[in-house]
Amino acid sequence: MNTVTGDAARSQITSIEGIPALSLDAISSVAYGPEAMLVVLATAGAGALAKIEPITIAIVVLLIILVFSYRQVIEAYPDGGGCYAVSKANLGPHASRLAAASLVVDYILTVAVSISAGVAALVSAFPGLAPDSLVLSLVILVVLTALNLRGIATSARTFLLPTAVFIAGIYVVIVAGLLRSHPAANSGMHEVVIPKVAGTVGVLLLLKAFAAGCSALTGVEAIANDVPAFRAPSARRAMRTEVILGAILGTMLLGLAVLTVRFHIGPAANQTVLSQITGASVGRGPIYFVVDLSTTVILALAANTSFGGFPVLASLLARDNLVPHVFGIRADRPVYRYGVVVLAVLAALLLIAVNANTNSLIPLFAIGVFIGFTLSQIGLVRHWHQQKPKHWWARAGLNGIGAAMTAVATVIFLVTKFAGGAWVVVIAIPTLILLFSRIVKYYNDVAAELGMGAVPETPRAHEELILVTVTAVSRMTEAILGTALSLGHEVVAVSVLFDDERAASLRSEWDRWNPGVRLVILRPHSRSVAAPMLDYLGSTEIRDRQVMVLIPEVEPRKWRHRLLQNQRGIVLANVLRRRTNVNVARVPYRLTQD
Repeated sequence: MNTVTGDAARSQITSIEGIPALSLDAISSVAYGPEAMLVVLATAGAGALAKIEPITIAIVVLLIILVFSYRQVIEAYPDGGGCYAVSKANLGPHASRLAAASLVVDYILTVAVSISAGVAALVSAFPGLAPDSLVLSLVILVVLTALNLRGIATSARTFLLPTAVFIAGIYVVIVAGLLRSHPAANSGMHEVVIPKVAGTVGVLLLLKAFAAGCSALTGVEAIANDVPAFRAPSARRAMRTEVILGAILGTMLLGLAVLTVRFHIGPAANQTVLSQITGASVGRGPIYFVVDLSTTVILALAANTSFGGFPVLASLLARDNLVPHVFGIRADRPVYRYGVVVLAVLAALLLIAVNANTNSLIPLFAIGVFIGFTLSQIGLVRHWHQQKPKHWWARAGLNGIGAAMTAVATVIFLVTKFAGGAWVVVIAIPTLILLFSRIVKYYNDVAAELGMGAVPETPRAHEELILVTVTAVSRMTEAILGTALSLGHEVVAVSVLFDDERAASLRSEWDRWNPGVRLVILRPHSRSVAAPMLDYLGSTEIRDRQVMVLIPEVEPRKWRHRLLQNQRGIVLANVLRRRTNVNVARVPYRLTQD
């Protein structure tokens, strides 16, 4: 078992900190999951709203299956990756790329949906902020990005208090509502008698409501995707967090479903379902506003789930050559900064594209994660069949049931939401898969050309000609020539000068200095620096030799002074790298005084 100490250990999270760091997406979904079901059921009339209870029970059963499955994923794949790791190990590269593409889409949408929903809740309380919805969304996104660039543990501890307030507030609402037979006196609600229904609600409508309510399960997989974020023993802590999440989310969904039926609550144009339940349970007093405000905060902070999971997923994809290797680089905190920044940029572009309108994003939401759910369940069925541990058939059977349920939900999502915007996801996921294939092909081609994996021939020394670009006799010239001579090969100084007087002056100073290095002065016909160098490298004197070009550059102490330096070295280096096979090195000469 690997252990970490010092700064690395402090950058990791405990089981409790895993809730605000990686589970806010799932927990905050109680603010829109029940409402999504009611919106579907309401199309069959007020009497159909009571069906939210059995549908919620089915969703909680699926939640239990998913929690159990992802506990197994965490145990079997402690390096993280979730459904991607399961698919890669059990279903092959094509399925794993589908899983990866689905997760990428879901992570980006989670950030955009969570932030826009949080801002929408804030605007509901303060309508004057409506024109600034996009600006507020982008500001929240910047703050979240900054926190996550400092490390996931920092963000987890920052979000711990508002998460605790939100969870406690919802439980207070549920308990208070269960103790009531009628809405609170100051709730502003009037009791409506809803007729009981028997067989009036069609199976298709129930399936649509089930699929809509399954949006409350998004985020359940995030803990399995980022197991390395936990302190050792990381797998055990992550499994414990998964159970805590399942218990909190399941009891909340069941409690809110019961109160929805008890208080005869349906979708309203000017108030969320959660707001109505809160008012009916505790009235429009201080507790109501605490719950409402904490809901706004948690919805905004739920985007942190993606900031915890996406960078780790990107690092695993980089390891498998599916995305640029830069995504696998960790900073000293440690943080996958490139993953954090790219996620923030993509989410910002999406928010700008829809003007931070949550309703424009909802049709796209949850499809990607349910594809991942299905692949993960199928992969685990095959895993149990191959490994055959004790009682493997029971585990495989449970995962098979989960795969069937999530597959049905995925199909219903695609069918019912396609025209409403889900077609974007249908295009985005194959596009990402194609992109993965092109990137892995590039890395494979590079590896083949480099002879990776093969035993190369014994290296031989080559007599190399080193060309040093100079403009004047100076300490920098002395330093660069010393560097060149230390390599032990033939050294030639090359200078490109445009007028006769400067050329004669440099030749005179060089001869007087006599550094023991031959000087070649090139006289261009135009003001180009690169053209005479290319001609010289193509001459019979140089053409067939192995050449290295050293380009000295002044590096000032203060970054703002770099704009004042001559940029000819950068231009020359880029041209030589593009148009020749010579080795090019830019060598800094650091100034000690400014």
